[in-house]
Amino acid sequence: MKTYKNIAFYILVMSAFAALIYFLVQSGKTLEEVRLQPGLKIQPEVSAWTDFKASMEHNVTHPLAILLLQIVTIIFTARTFGFIFNKIGQPTVIGEIIAGIFLGPSLLGAWFPEYSTFLFPKQSLGNLQFLSQVGLVLFMFVIGMELDLKTLKNKAHDAVIISHASIIIPYSLGMGLAYFIYLEFAPAGINFTSFSLFMGIAMSITAFPVLARIIQERNMTKTRLGAMAITCAAADDITAWCILAAVIAIVKAGSFISSLYTIAMAIGYVFIMLKLVRPFLKRMGEVYSNKESLSLNIVSAIFGILLISSFITEVIGIHALFGAFMAGVIMPPSINFRRIVIDKTESVSLGLLLPLFFVFTGLRTQIGLLNDAHLWGVCGLVVLVAIFGKFGGSMLAAKVIGQSWKDSLSIGALMNTRGLMELIVLNIGYDLGILKPEIFAMMVIMALVTTFMTGPALDLINRFFGKGLAETTGHLKQKFRLLLSFANPQSGKKLLRIANLITGHSKNMAEINTLHITPTADINQYQLAEFEKENFKPIRLEASKLGLKVGMSHRVSNDVSDEILKEANSGAYDLMLVGIGRSVFEGTLLGQFIGLTAHALNPDKLIGAITGKTPLFKSQGLDEHSANLISNSKIPVGIFIDHQFDQVERVLLPITSISDVFLLFYAKKMIRNSDVTVTIVDCSGIIEANTEIKEEIYGIENFAPNTLQMISEKEFETVSLSSYNMMLLSMDGYRFLSGRIQAAQENSPSLLLIRP
Repeated sequence: MKTYKNIAFYILVMSAFAALIYFLVQSGKTLEEVRLQPGLKIQPEVSAWTDFKASMEHNVTHPLAILLLQIVTIIFTARTFGFIFNKIGQPTVIGEIIAGIFLGPSLLGAWFPEYSTFLFPKQSLGNLQFLSQVGLVLFMFVIGMELDLKTLKNKAHDAVIISHASIIIPYSLGMGLAYFIYLEFAPAGINFTSFSLFMGIAMSITAFPVLARIIQERNMTKTRLGAMAITCAAADDITAWCILAAVIAIVKAGSFISSLYTIAMAIGYVFIMLKLVRPFLKRMGEVYSNKESLSLNIVSAIFGILLISSFITEVIGIHALFGAFMAGVIMPPSINFRRIVIDKTESVSLGLLLPLFFVFTGLRTQIGLLNDAHLWGVCGLVVLVAIFGKFGGSMLAAKVIGQSWKDSLSIGALMNTRGLMELIVLNIGYDLGILKPEIFAMMVIMALVTTFMTGPALDLINRFFGKGLAETTGHLKQKFRLLLSFANPQSGKKLLRIANLITGHSKNMAEINTLHITPTADINQYQLAEFEKENFKPIRLEASKLGLKVGMSHRVSNDVSDEILKEANSGAYDLMLVGIGRSVFEGTLLGQFIGLTAHALNPDKLIGAITGKTPLFKSQGLDEHSANLISNSKIPVGIFIDHQFDQVERVLLPITSISDVFLLFYAKKMIRNSDVTVTIVDCSGIIEANTEIKEEIYGIENFAPNTLQMISEKEFETVSLSSYNMMLLSMDGYRFLSGRIQAAQENSPSLLLIRP
């Protein structure tokens, strides 16, 4: 009764007030005639379509609409190019820089000038620049927080020698290059001191974040070489940004003498930040070190310090980015505090705002200006000087302090990485009027080449010097070896229970290794050790509870599936266990449509379909990650589908074809090593007709009486699946029984699908 009453009230109110609105609109038209001057007539109404069309044209060209369209286009293009360059083993930042050049006048502007003019009208570039500057401020804040000053302090001696040598050598060479190109490429009104100082700093910069990502992706973080390179890059970053601040001060002041006032103010600013603000922030970090205590007011205070610091350095004349970097450096050393603040900042700066900077840089980069052999010759000279100075200087210093040739060359290759940090420096020079468009384009090309060559150079060095003994010596085949790859700690715990089910009473004859791969974009260098500790803590506790000795490996990779397959196929394992993933697209009609479309248009899937390696559309019941592992693994794979799995007492094993016989091997291990009973289902009378299978089953029964039961397919039809804890199936068996399993839904047991 109450429902009908509510409906009646709703209809009455909506109808009455809709009628009132209609009456007011019609009555208001008479007021228009009253306001008109005598002798004037109301302009005739234009057609509805003409009015609508004019309105749409106005809306599409509105500054906000243009800005939103720019952001959508930029993010999509940046992600696409980033994906492509990831696939060829390059850092994502290379693809994003190329995306910026693609959308700029060098490519899109040259091929589709009308569309480029519509998408990036000159009057809109100011908005794009300011947004990109905000992204850079946040990014430099994160870079400052990612610097682990404790690590820098522990390795300061060697790191400072390599770092400073890798700055002073290319800096001097950059100034020498400036001497020869000053007359031709320096803008009018820019003195030689400003031009040469800036060319020096542009040649000597190292991209700390890109270098850190490369080290993570190559799993070098815990190696002596990786730690040394990270420390050198951190020292390089701090030194280079201090030098850049001084150079900016000299350029803006116009002379060295007048710049001393700016430098003195900058020193006073740094002193205040280190001696007054940092102790306050350290105390804040001790009090507010978890998400519960880190309230909105505290977060606002942190960002307030960031913005004030950036404002002060901009006013002083050493650029807002130095203030953002300094604010990050003095943040509390508490790992939890920094991790929370980085998480709140990094996603917005890296995912949304930073691609705007790449495109804005691309809009400034006019490669078409390099239109003759002489200009390309100068560009080649710029690249050679940059490589010789940075690569050679770092390598020479590393060798002098006692590093091996292999490590010295590797440090040189890593320190030669320039990436995003170089673009930041170049844009500062462009804004200050120090760099002409031609030299700006050359320097952008130099940044791309030096970053692009890092990966191939490291591969070449490793190939020339050979791999270490640990890498070339194979595993001795003495134990049953399992690899457990987990995405989250809870699924890792359940995979460990499955491993215990297979190896339980024979722990000494088994070797279990766990593997967790983190996508590169999800973690930064500062978080790595703590992130690994947190992810493996539940695994350690569960292994201790089960009495298992477990190896643990944490890696960072652009391609999670590829990294898992690399480990599985090269590790002499007998079985790999993984948990099935869940898709956000499942469960709703719209989600299924979007998921199907995204799946079909996935670049990996399209490439696999063209080469015949994978089907275009998804295998029923399996996520893309699991299907990829099944298709490309060279060892047996066990896919675990969790249905409220806890402990196992009863296992159901359907034999649906003659090829399912291999499942008896795992059933035998479970019976031998755990207190379980196994029920074998003879589907279609396969076991009854095969003497060898029956002998295998009899052998298990003789070994462990009362642990094995065999039923026919007809008897299986009356069995309640909920009475079993787990089903052991082949992939063919899963497809054969998928209808019944899906009908059972929550009441079905957990599944272990094994592909031999």
